[in-house]
Amino acid sequence: MNFSARRGLVVVLTAGLAASAVGGLAAHADTAARTHAATRADARGEVVSFARVRSMSAKQTRAWLASDGFDAEAVRYGVDAYRLVYRTVDVRKRPTTASGLLVLPRNGDRSLRTVSYTHGTMSYKKDAPSVTKDVWGPGAAVTYGGAGFAAVAPDYLGLGKGPGAHPWMHVPSETTASLDMLRAARNFAPRTGRTLERQVLVTGFSQGASAALGLARALQEGADPWFRVRAVAPISGAYDFGGTQLPATVGGKIPAKYAVVYASYLLTSWNRTHGLYRTPDEVFRRPYADRVEKYFDGTTPGAEMFQGLPGTLPELLTPRGQEMLRAPGGRLAAALRQDAAAVMGWAPRVPVRLYKISDDEQAVTGNTDRLAAAFRARGVRAPVIDVGDRVYEESRHLGSNLTGTALTARWFRTLR
Repeated sequence: MNFSARRGLVVVLTAGLAASAVGGLAAHADTAARTHAATRADARGEVVSFARVRSMSAKQTRAWLASDGFDAEAVRYGVDAYRLVYRTVDVRKRPTTASGLLVLPRNGDRSLRTVSYTHGTMSYKKDAPSVTKDVWGPGAAVTYGGAGFAAVAPDYLGLGKGPGAHPWMHVPSETTASLDMLRAARNFAPRTGRTLERQVLVTGFSQGASAALGLARALQEGADPWFRVRAVAPISGAYDFGGTQLPATVGGKIPAKYAVVYASYLLTSWNRTHGLYRTPDEVFRRPYADRVEKYFDGTTPGAEMFQGLPGTLPELLTPRGQEMLRAPGGRLAAALRQDAAAVMGWAPRVPVRLYKISDDEQAVTGNTDRLAAAFRARGVRAPVIDVGDRVYEESRHLGSNLTGTALTARWFRTLR
C-alpha cells in the first residue's frame, strides 16, 4: 500500500521532483565492479556496478529531510549514498539483477550497525529509492544513515535498475531481493573503508512492512551465514491481505480510486506470478483491458496511470473480475494463503514493535491487529504502537511513514 492522491499515484508515482539544492545532490556515472559469470547461482549479492548518488553534510541532511516532512531529530551525521546493482534471483529462482540504495554515515566508525528498510508500493521504475531525485523514496534510509547506521534499502525486483516488471506484494522475492541487497552492501562496504556488523535491525513501510517480516524471518531461520536479525519494526502493512485488506478494497472501506489502482496492480502482477487469467479482457472491461498491463510494467509514470484508470471498481472490472476479488478461489486463493503464511505464520524470537496509524485509509488498521493476534497466539509479545495523527499529501497512511520512521530510529538507537 502507499498512495499519494495529490502526486497521482502509489507512493511517488510521479516522475520525481527536482533535486533539492540544499541536498547537495551529486550523481555520478555508474562505476563497473569486477564480476564473474552472470549466471552463477552462487553469485547472489555480488556487486555488478555502483554509483555515488548523494553526499551531504549533517546540516544538509537535516534540511533535505525536513523539506519533505521527515523528522530529522535523529540525524547526527552527514551521509554518502550509493546505488548498488547486484545479482539476485527472480520469482522462479533464475539469476537476475536488482538495485538498491546504501546510505553510510560520515561518522568515522569503521564497523557499522545495519538497518534494512524496505519501501512502500510504487509501480514506476524511476521512483525507486536508488534512482529517484525526490526525498520521499530514499528519505527513511537517509534518516537511518544520518542516525549512524548503515542503511540498506532494496528497490525490489523490476524497479530502479532491475529488468522486467515488478512482482508486487510477492513476499518471497521481496525477501530474496532484500537479503541479496544486504549481501551486496556487505561486499561493497570495504571499498569505503567500512564493514557491516552481523546483526540487522529490520523495518519497512506499507508493502515494505510485509517485506520486512519476510526478511526478518529468513534471517532468523539462518538464510545467510553472516547476518542475524536483531529486531523488527514494520510500519502500516497490509499483512492480512486476503482476510482484511482485500475485503476492505472491494467493500468500499478504502477510497474508490485507491481500490481501483490496488485491484489493477494485484491482478496484473499476480497474473504474471500465479497465472490468474489468460487475457486481460477476462477480468478488465474495455478500454482498460487494452492498457492496464502497460500501466504496471514499470515504464508508465504514476500520474499517467492514475489518470488513465477509472474511478470505481465496477467501471474497471468485468463480472468475473469482480467475483474473483469478492470470493477468491483457485490460484488466487492459494496465493493469498501463501502470502499470509509468509508474513504471519512464524514466531519472531527478537524484539518486535508494530507501528500503525488509526483510520489508515489505505492499509486498513485491522491488518496490524490481525498480525498482533497471530503473533500473540504463538506466544510472541508484539506491542502495537499508534504513531498519532500525521498527514502527508492528504494521506494518513503516508503520514505514518514519517512518524513511524522517526520512532523506529529512536528505538533502534537504544538496542545493542
